[in-house]
Amino acid sequence: MTALAPYVQIVARGPGRGRSLTQDEAFDAMRIMLSGSASPQAVGALLMVLRYRGETAAEIAGFTAAVRSYAQVACPAELDWPCYAAGRTRGAPLFLLAARLVAAAGYRVVLHGWNSHQGQAANVRKALAQLDIPVGLNAGPIRYLPLEDHAPQLFALLQLRDLLGLRSCVNTVCRMWNPSEARATVQGVFHPSYRGLQAQAAVALGKSDLSVIKGGGGEFERHPGKALQVYGLRQGQHQQTTAPALLDATRKLHEPDRPVDVAALWFGGQDDPFAEQTVIGTAGLALWTLGAAPSIAAADALAAELWLKRYDAMRMRA
Repeated sequence: MTALAPYVQIVARGPGRGRSLTQDEAFDAMRIMLSGSASPQAVGALLMVLRYRGETAAEIAGFTAAVRSYAQVACPAELDWPCYAAGRTRGAPLFLLAARLVAAAGYRVVLHGWNSHQGQAANVRKALAQLDIPVGLNAGPIRYLPLEDHAPQLFALLQLRDLLGLRSCVNTVCRMWNPSEARATVQGVFHPSYRGLQAQAAVALGKSDLSVIKGGGGEFERHPGKALQVYGLRQGQHQQTTAPALLDATRKLHEPDRPVDVAALWFGGQDDPFAEQTVIGTAGLALWTLGAAPSIAAADALAAELWLKRYDAMRMRA
């Protein structure tokens, strides 16, 4: 029997006999998986049973607490911004421009992630260099932490998707990681059902400010032509509200025949009102999460002002 076997037995005994893991049990199970002492078969069995049955908030909280106990980094920040979307439907990573606007407002932002199964248009790592967002630890207002560098054991668990052919709760745990222990977090999900789950797990982890949305391709990215349900926490209390549409537009967030060059958009070389409103709306939600404005509408106005100041500065240098 391997060290992980007791936890597999708890969740996989069968109808009427199996049960969910407690938060403490989930913590211990993830600690074993991160240590590398568990057999690959046991790890796969546990993760796939949880996927089939559906994870609980206590399980996600326990798994995340274990990750945080072994993989924290010395980069204090006000805002944690995970980016782990996969899939070939993703377009240009406009959320990176939104993160830059939040940093321009005076908040330290830590992005972290890993993105797979994507086309070149969605290449986050390439866009980081184009937008002068530093990679790794630094003292600047914004930085990006590659998962494989700062949490290699967690990265190895995430990579099991390629072996098993399915995502697992590790994807959710990566989004919950918050390596800088920032007080506020923004998260995008692909499946709407995870919005409430992640808010409940955040409460169990003692977090106070969180916004979770069904974002573009699973990233925290707001469609400006649609009203959007925002789930999360304010000062530790559950909250659900609606972010109104910013444009009268029916197009998809990312359309292959309307490519966006993130660097050109940021530096003034491309004019795309829809993409600009995507950036402004996304930044607005992040600023609202931080408490920079009392309402989403006021935060959107602040983000629009930051965007124009950036654009004016670009024109003055031209």
